[in-house]
Amino acid sequence: MKGLLAGFALMFMAVGASAATVQERYDQSCTYCHSTGAAGAPKTGDQAAWKPHLEKGMDTLVKHVKEGFRAMPPGGMCSDCSDEEYRALIEHMTK
Repeated sequence: MKGLLAGFALMFMAVGASAATVQERYDQSCTYCHSTGAAGAPKTGDQAAWKPHLEKGMDTLVKHVKEGFRAMPPGGMCSDCSDEEYRALIEHMTK
């Protein structure tokens, strides 16, 4: 029984350790273009630049990330992000 409980504890610790924060995901995937405005990407924190994009709605923005949009590749350099993570990253960049 102790072995089973120890196994569950290790599993939960591994899951927690592998879950990336929004900032970590941003640093790994988005910062290359969105921190500098490379290839026309709206800069992180530039609310005026993000306004026309946000007016299209979050569903459209997530679709653009997943499928690629203009110079942004499909997945936006985060091939294993979920829709929820894409939403969180967009929200992070637009504030």
